[in-house]
Order: sequence, then structure tokens, then C-alpha cells
Amino acid sequence: MFATIAFLWNASRGNHFTPWRSDYVRWRIETYSGLQAEAIGPRLFFQFLLRERGRLLRFLLWTAKMRKIASK
Repeated sequence: MFATIAFLWNASRGNHFTPWRSDYVRWRIETYSGLQAEAIGPRLFFQFLLRERGRLLRFLLWTAKMRKIASK
């Protein structure tokens, strides 16, 4: 769980409490889903999170596993 929170905190650097304003997060959502980055606001951001929560969780678990392997 810590790795998940750490990834999200780092990915939204500068916009920790408003991640939909983060250029990096908006770019990642745009490249993944095809949504226009400029159109992503709080409502669209949370809709995306709810719709893709399973895939996002698997991705975050994978990143935690890769980080663990890399630190050995």
C-alpha cells in the first residue's frame, strides 16, 4: 500500500491535492485513454479512476514489484 501512495504522490508532484491539474497525470491519462488532457478536470478525473480502478491497481502493484526487484 505504501508503494501505491508513494507512486501517486510522486506522479502528482506540485499538485498533490489536485492531481487532475498535474501535467504528468493528465498526459498519462491522455495517452492511455485518448481523453484530451485540456478537458480533464475533477469530474472526468474521478470518472476515469472509477472506470479503470482495476487496471490502475494492477499497474501500481506491478510498479511496487519492479521497485522491489530493482532495489535488490
